[in-house]
Amino acid sequence: MTAHDPNLPTHPDPDDLDAWFASAPPMPTAAAERIAGRRKLGVIVGGSLNRGLEVKLDRDTDMEALAVGSYVVVQGRHKDFFCMITDIMLETANPAIRSDPPDISDPFLAEVYGGTAAYGVLHVAPVLVIDRQEGAPRPVKTVPAHFTAVQTATAEDVNRIFGEEDAEHFNIGAPLELEHTQVNLDLRRLVERSVGVFGKSGTGKSFLTRMVLAGIIKNDVAVNLIFDMHNDYGWSARDERGTQVKGLRQLFGAGKVAIFTLDAEATRRRGVSPDYEVVIPYSAIEPEDLAMLKTTLDLSDSMIDAAYELSRHWGKGWIGELIHADAETLKELKEEIAASPASVQALKRRVQRFQRYAFLTEQAETDSAKRILEHIERGVHVVLEFGRYGSDLSAYILVANYLTRRIHSMYVERMEKALGDSALEPPQLLITIEEAHKFLDPQIARQTIFGIIARELRKYNVTLLVVDQRPSGIDEEVMSQIGTRITALLDNERDIAAVLTGVSGASGLREVLARLDTKQQALILGHAVPMPVVVQTRTYDTDFYRALGVQDEPETPTRSKPSDPRSRRLR
Repeated sequence: MTAHDPNLPTHPDPDDLDAWFASAPPMPTAAAERIAGRRKLGVIVGGSLNRGLEVKLDRDTDMEALAVGSYVVVQGRHKDFFCMITDIMLETANPAIRSDPPDISDPFLAEVYGGTAAYGVLHVAPVLVIDRQEGAPRPVKTVPAHFTAVQTATAEDVNRIFGEEDAEHFNIGAPLELEHTQVNLDLRRLVERSVGVFGKSGTGKSFLTRMVLAGIIKNDVAVNLIFDMHNDYGWSARDERGTQVKGLRQLFGAGKVAIFTLDAEATRRRGVSPDYEVVIPYSAIEPEDLAMLKTTLDLSDSMIDAAYELSRHWGKGWIGELIHADAETLKELKEEIAASPASVQALKRRVQRFQRYAFLTEQAETDSAKRILEHIERGVHVVLEFGRYGSDLSAYILVANYLTRRIHSMYVERMEKALGDSALEPPQLLITIEEAHKFLDPQIARQTIFGIIARELRKYNVTLLVVDQRPSGIDEEVMSQIGTRITALLDNERDIAAVLTGVSGASGLREVLARLDTKQQALILGHAVPMPVVVQTRTYDTDFYRALGVQDEPETPTRSKPSDPRSRRLR
């Protein structure tokens, strides 16, 4: 512990703070220059590490210029405490003022009351501390003293925390009120654990996700498998203003991004030739895949039990057998399996819906999951477009679950063969799924492949990027394993509570999250950033393309030809 200087008072005189700070040890030149660029807002008058700090604003501080989610720096004697504004309040020294407000049209009364009897208060949450001698950001384990000065954060302050954009750091946007600086995600740490992109409908989750994926592809920190439910990521899409924006294939080319599709006709209508059309045989579908469809297909427990019985009885071709089974065959089953005829009949009616899916066939010559894995092992990012099936949640869940289960199994096998030799390990894989709560519902998350991946972290080099507007529908254990959370506006209390589960200082961040703008603002916290931060996200436009090294040239649609070998059907 640092010895107290007997020449300094233990409690500074609030009327003579400048003299007290002047007597502190001299600051390094860089720190002095940063402080010179800050603007004093007020002083600490109370609070705690757990509840946050209270700041009494100076009388000349413009409260309307302050915003929840922006940063301030509490300038301690030896340390700078970085804090986020979590609330702004109006207080009075005399309760009588509330019932009998003064006439502030009188300039003299306005001057007397302003900043003294009536004043502003900030609630700020400490998020990081920097020792001026060491210079390295560290977790906050203490608080500054009473009457410590609170100042606006400068661009240089923020840059000290988030560093510079480089081969492993990607600019996602700028902090509030500091548009001339930037927040850089640590991409290596981002993909080490699962990632969540959350926000209510219409807040730009798809654009946020596309931006993060573009950074990962540009910097080659992982390979992506994207289940593109609404055809938002592969080729061009429209933003909220109706403007066409580039997809990942257009940004990075066919050498880095491959488009697989379940609906080749829809993909070609959008002006691009798919690399492969995915087809899945009935024999590849297992009872576990049906269990994932319990809600969307309205399957009862007895129907799922019947599926397991039929799988044991008929083997891999059980779904095809059930679809084509006549009344006599079903009658014979009554004596051969431990499932009620009513459950079997009901299950038959449900699985007959699969006949509407052209991507499901009786036979398949090539393993679609294996073909996707071949691209991934070459470092080619895969976007699987669903075309007309994107609006069918059952089709999306069925395909995403089937392919992920197979690919994860192959990854586990390859990782075990590598036996710790990193040179033989497959590349880090990030799997993107939308409507994630359908895969990670508390009732099924412990059994599904997505729940397993989320809990395994990077044990087998596979993590998830979950995109959802209802994080409260995701299992709490899975949410606790999501390392980085990028959250746009949420207004449902349960969803806000789910996003902030296990986060230090959640009470203050709750107010920040509920007051984000509806567009281009997000709260980022967790593994990929050193402290929680509200960002004004970058605009996904021509400037963004150029920053990726892509020239914004007129689109030249790549239309498939009958002889194009890349448009072959994958079977």
